[in-house]
Amino acid sequence: MKITLKIWRQAGAGDKGQFATYQVDGITEDMSFLEMLDVLNEELTEAGEQPVAFESDCREGICGACGFMVNGIAHGPERTTLCQLHMRSFKDGETLTLEPFRADAFPVVQDLVVDRSAYDRIIGSGGYISVNTGAAVDANTHPVRKEDADRAFDAATCIGCGACAAACPNAAGMLFLGAKVTHLGLLPQGQPERDSRVVNMVNQHDEEGFGGCTNIGECAAVCPKGIPLDVISQLNKDLRKAL
Repeated sequence: MKITLKIWRQAGAGDKGQFATYQVDGITEDMSFLEMLDVLNEELTEAGEQPVAFESDCREGICGACGFMVNGIAHGPERTTLCQLHMRSFKDGETLTLEPFRADAFPVVQDLVVDRSAYDRIIGSGGYISVNTGAAVDANTHPVRKEDADRAFDAATCIGCGACAAACPNAAGMLFLGAKVTHLGLLPQGQPERDSRVVNMVNQHDEEGFGGCTNIGECAAVCPKGIPLDVISQLNKDLRKAL
């Protein structure tokens, strides 16, 4: 396969960026998207040029660190993380535009890398349980309905990749926030701090510069873990009760 790449290049956070065009040949359908970028970077390095900066860690679809936009879609055309997106999803001769996640709360670090520490600060404001849950025997003295346990587990699969905020026209982080509030709020251990948690996390979300949710649904459409849109409804319900 031969692919044309239009990639956002930006040397640093305070620098002006622009798109650069590259041709990559010899790509196979079985290559992952990041492996394709590795091929490009090897060619750039051999030519004495600066390789394209992109972030990755596990390359197993677990951490979501690899996220950026492909043709305007967070993580690309398949509902998965970029490291699990394969080149068979594209056609020979296709042109792909790669750019970093666009949100004021995710400032560009370099090229396709953004700073997503805003999510960490939201978690630090209340996305945790501080009550002593005791040993397993003690925990089992508090029965949890299977429906609640399943929903809490599903919400907890959020990996905080930032695709939801990048896809949202308002750059809102409400799907991420809703997932964290929902999975903690459904468990007995999460009840003592339930009200303060949602208030503090929403306030931190707004302070970080994320926009407001208008229920467009782009966030859930690109979420690689399939977090449902209705966790935002749970977030709003908890917030109304807490205020």
